[in-house]
Amino acid sequence: MKTDTVFKKAFNRTLDLMVRGDIKDALPSENEVRRRLGVSRTTIRKVLAELVHRGVITTDRRRVGDRQINPVDYFPDIETLPRNLHVEQQFMEWMLRGDTKPGTLINELDLARQFGVATNGIREFLIRFSRFGLLEKRPNSGWIFEGFTEDFALELFEIRVMFELRSARLFAKQPDQSPLWPKLEALKRAHLDLLEEIEHRFHDFSSLDNRFHRLINEASPNRFINDFYDIITFIFHYHYQWNKRDEKQRNHAALIEHLAYIDALLSHDPVGVELAANAHLSSAKETLMRSLVRMGRTDGCA
Repeated sequence: MKTDTVFKKAFNRTLDLMVRGDIKDALPSENEVRRRLGVSRTTIRKVLAELVHRGVITTDRRRVGDRQINPVDYFPDIETLPRNLHVEQQFMEWMLRGDTKPGTLINELDLARQFGVATNGIREFLIRFSRFGLLEKRPNSGWIFEGFTEDFALELFEIRVMFELRSARLFAKQPDQSPLWPKLEALKRAHLDLLEEIEHRFHDFSSLDNRFHRLINEASPNRFINDFYDIITFIFHYHYQWNKRDEKQRNHAALIEHLAYIDALLSHDPVGVELAANAHLSSAKETLMRSLVRMGRTDGCA
């Protein structure tokens, strides 16, 4: 899986170079492309072969004249995730689909089998995630999911708003040739597809929600924000959905808000972006707090 991930990520980054105009008539030498991407010669050769196969370049590495780079040319984000993010996403989906509640026992070996990864990958993720106080290691009994309090959620929300509004403003200012725009267009289509099939696919919103908000944060790359976003993802994109009472209606409403948010970003209108972002974040906060109140009544959480 690691080699495939490296190759697919390198392939997408090569497309980004073409979209930005850094590579115009022909690709430079293998060594030069390798230097730019920081990957092995074997990976570069695989990337070049795939570009030829897809009709993006010719066998002598020249751009095919009228061939445009389209969003469908990119490998999906899920296929370019490094191992730690792959485990994280699998873990979040497991928590969501399993309707996991505070007090749930988490077994490393069982998760490793379900996710198709090594046990140490699961352990590394749980250790890293436990620093937020939501998981606790119990001697000889695995891990316990602890849940979280209302104060914890409110403090986290304040940070989330600060991060995301900054990123959304910068996103709207991206140049036309930025690779973020075709990614956003692809996400818009994914939102429209899900909206048409919301009756039986409403659970799929969580993954789409995560991809959308992470894409916004790509406009302001910051290693500390990226690391902190792990916990933001968990709380805001998964935890509030443990309240199943009106999940389909909530996800439908959030999809509509996302589409308004996406259209505002595509318009490059800073005022519209600010309004759409604040409207969606306010709804997310309200949904989360309602969920915490209901969980407090039934599970003793919050």
